[in-house]
Amino acid sequence: MAKGFNKMPGMGGNPMMAQLQKLQAQMAAAQEQLAIETVTATAGGGAIKVTMTGDQKCKEIEIDPEFLKDADAEMLNDLVLTAVNLALDKSRELQEKTMGPMAGGLPF
Repeated sequence: MAKGFNKMPGMGGNPMMAQLQKLQAQMAAAQEQLAIETVTATAGGGAIKVTMTGDQKCKEIEIDPEFLKDADAEMLNDLVLTAVNLALDKSRELQEKTMGPMAGGLPF
């Protein structure tokens, strides 16, 4: 075996390993926070409202009952799709804002 092969990285005070472990813990905490934080997007002047978490889980879709009186199925489908996609975009922006700064801490 090569000299020093048995030494476990990070156990002997390896600063890079310690930095990676710290970054991993920060990323795990950020992911937990993203699962809690929500964003909301609307379409049709607020007739359709979609709420999504920062980890892209749809939590709620609200449709204004007044809108249903005059809407046809195709219009409703289009507006729901638009609101969901807008909510996904907002969720991805939140994720990038939350996780992005940690990428700058990588020691590569």
